[in-house]
Amino acid sequence: MSFDLNKRHQQILWATIRQYIATAEPVGSKTLVDGYNLNVSPATIRSGFASLEKAGFLYQPHTSAGRIPSDSGYRVYVDQLMQPLPDIGGRVKDLFAEKLDWDGSSLEAVLRSAAEILATLSGYVTMITLPQTRNATIKHIQFVRLESAQVMSIVVLDSYQTQSILRELPQGEDQPDEDLLDRELQILSNFLNSQLRGRSVLEISTLDWSELNSLQDQLREHEFQHYVNLVSTLLADLSRQSQPINSSQIMIRGIAEVLRQPEFSQLQQVKTLLHLLESEQDRLWQLIFNPHINNLLDLQPQITIRIGTENPLEPVQTCTLISTTYQQDSIPVGSVGLLGPKRMLYENAIALVQSAADSISAAISQESSTINDDI
Repeated sequence: MSFDLNKRHQQILWATIRQYIATAEPVGSKTLVDGYNLNVSPATIRSGFASLEKAGFLYQPHTSAGRIPSDSGYRVYVDQLMQPLPDIGGRVKDLFAEKLDWDGSSLEAVLRSAAEILATLSGYVTMITLPQTRNATIKHIQFVRLESAQVMSIVVLDSYQTQSILRELPQGEDQPDEDLLDRELQILSNFLNSQLRGRSVLEISTLDWSELNSLQDQLREHEFQHYVNLVSTLLADLSRQSQPINSSQIMIRGIAEVLRQPEFSQLQQVKTLLHLLESEQDRLWQLIFNPHINNLLDLQPQITIRIGTENPLEPVQTCTLISTTYQQDSIPVGSVGLLGPKRMLYENAIALVQSAADSISAAISQESSTINDDI
């Protein structure tokens, strides 16, 4: 059933939701008359309640109580009624710039700190995924001799990650001297860069045998037979990097804070939610990281807001999930999300998620540019 909200209905719905967000108590007409400058009588508000309840935007938990917003009511509030808070995004970005040590810490440590900051600021469960390696492309490959029989292969990706593998060289009767070995390793590095630079990790994992055999044949033609196994090991490791993400790659913080909310007073509900957050993060990851949800015009990543039963996962159907992707050079590689009660400070939460994603995107893209300049 369609229902056209007139200005009075909008005011009553807005005030009811604001009041319920603040108190978690059903809202009565007298409360709105006393606390909000609506310039209408209690009888007019009760009439508005009845219309909004009939339309499915409010409901009454029991006959003697006031009204509570429904999922549909929250949706109208988010889409039509709420007003963005001025300057909060800029203040959050300044805080991230001040608190996060991008130069002296690993990416994982920085994202863990970002999740903790976001959980503290919001009071909700914060989820930040690590960047997706499978979307990253190879920027540089380098083989470095450590000892006469040990070689480290270093792979620099464009996703702010560097991977290294230590391998033993095969022992033969005629081992080259160290200077010759260094020259051969540099030639090998140059050759692989010419063949693999710009390819994605996922593409490396899907190379067919003909391509691999061709690569190995070229090595043999250059009299680099003894390096074939070294290169094969490198390609196998890159292939493993392209496998689907696992649950350990989601930073989750703020569980204790959100469980203090009255919505989480039921023990079974808490157990179900904790099980999802701790043991079924693969399902959660599929929900919060969806790079295809943005359009194909390379525009600003969109904020996704799922309220109550809009969430496909049953354990979070009493919650609201706000998420967006962060980007590395305009490519979505990870996500930032907040999970809390439907009675959420939406204006704050949306600004926090967007600002956190923007800060991470800017830092990762800058680091990638620095890596490229150094290569």
